[in-house]
Amino acid sequence: MSRSQPTMNQRPTPTQVFADETKERGYRFVAVALPHEAVKDLRRELRDWIKPGQTRIHCSKESDARRKQVIDLFAHYDCEVVVYDSSALPKRQRREACLHKMVELSARSGASLLVLERDDSTVEFDKKLLYRRVRELGCEHDLQYRHLQAREEPSLIVPDVIAWCLQRGGEWYKRVEPLITAVYKL
Repeated sequence: MSRSQPTMNQRPTPTQVFADETKERGYRFVAVALPHEAVKDLRRELRDWIKPGQTRIHCSKESDARRKQVIDLFAHYDCEVVVYDSSALPKRQRREACLHKMVELSARSGASLLVLERDDSTVEFDKKLLYRRVRELGCEHDLQYRHLQAREEPSLIVPDVIAWCLQRGGEWYKRVEPLITAVYKL
């Protein structure tokens, strides 16, 4: 998911990838790759945005003004946003196709961590698929994967907000479109 391909003497910038899905108007996963050095700062800023009584920022529960502010915050970070769209596939194949491609591109870009927003109904399926896929690609020592709740990992708000904007379309899509590095139709 790296914007520039490394030369022989250059290694990809180490990244962490945060991903969330949307099942509205099709099936898409949004993966956001952030350089290691940016993750800590983004987490701190996002934690500061959490209001008293909130455990996390959730786009569907925020005002339009606050959504716009959060999107503007992301633009200040050197992140890469990749959308995996498997809407054309049969329902039972959609998640697998997205994860399959996401792991491949995460490994190829030199990512050290892939964090998926936890959905208890898919964790066992995901673990089996991820275990198999990282071994197929030979990156089991380089790429770790985790399932976390957004309240545990504030960086998951980034793919959540972008996925929400994609499924809403219109003005919201236009706001996040400049952040999107690539779209893969699976």
